[in-house]
Amino acid sequence: MRVVEPKEVIKKVRDEDKRKSKKKHSDNQDDIIPDLQDENDSLGAGDTWQEDLYHLLTEEITPDAFERLTQRLLRESGFVQVEVTGRTGDGGIDGKGIARIHGFMSFHVIFQCKKIQGSISAGAVRDFRGAMVGRADKGLFITTGTFTPAAVREVTRDGAPPIDLADGKQLAEKLKDFQLGIKTEMIERITLDKQWFQNL
Repeated sequence: MRVVEPKEVIKKVRDEDKRKSKKKHSDNQDDIIPDLQDENDSLGAGDTWQEDLYHLLTEEITPDAFERLTQRLLRESGFVQVEVTGRTGDGGIDGKGIARIHGFMSFHVIFQCKKIQGSISAGAVRDFRGAMVGRADKGLFITTGTFTPAAVREVTRDGAPPIDLADGKQLAEKLKDFQLGIKTEMIERITLDKQWFQNL
């Protein structure tokens, strides 16, 4: 009859526990991956918060609401005395405000905001510049769409009053940064390292 050493039994039990723990961990990973895959499938291919926001801004809210959203965004960005002044025959000027720099300097800014699905042309930028000449130090053109390469070149033309551009992507990021209608949730995930405890 063979004598069983206690140390041998302990080693065998520990090895078996480790093997079961590894198997259970890998089984759990197999369970998690399909769940994540199902969640991604339910979102649809390429369906993101930016696309949902784009649809909301271009299809569901009114131009007046978009102007008020721009006003709120500029206030959150540090502008003061921001007013929506959009009227017909105003040359495309939707509002004005004062941008303060470090509490000492300030610039009078006129802005135009367009909720469109396409691209803003160089002609639209030129029209806006013509309307702002003599009325402000700087112009700001905000859109849900994009700007054509010619429009981008137009704002950097030498000798012309300066205009800054903000396209739909930049607009979405700013709204997210200031949490204007967009909430960012950080999910805490806690995992237990059984191996660490077993090695004590």
